[in-house]
Amino acid sequence: MTADKLKEYIALFGGLLSAILLFLQALGIELFWFTDASIETFINAALAAVPFVLVVYGVWKNTYIVSKKAKEQEAKLREEGLK
Repeated sequence: MTADKLKEYIALFGGLLSAILLFLQALGIELFWFTDASIETFINAALAAVPFVLVVYGVWKNTYIVSKKAKEQEAKLREEGLK
């Protein structure tokens, strides 16, 4: 899944939340914490989290201290003088 596709899913979820808000308002149900502003804030926070999660994942996968296999690979690189 690409970052753009993930952003599309977040936007879709935001649209769903907006539709739920309109439905509840049509029924006369108003929740003080569930507003257009709170939905927008949630979507912005989710969109800001996407690059953060991708960067953390990239750092996690590209270090030699995470897994046994990575530690073995680092030792092999040291033996061959490549690191």
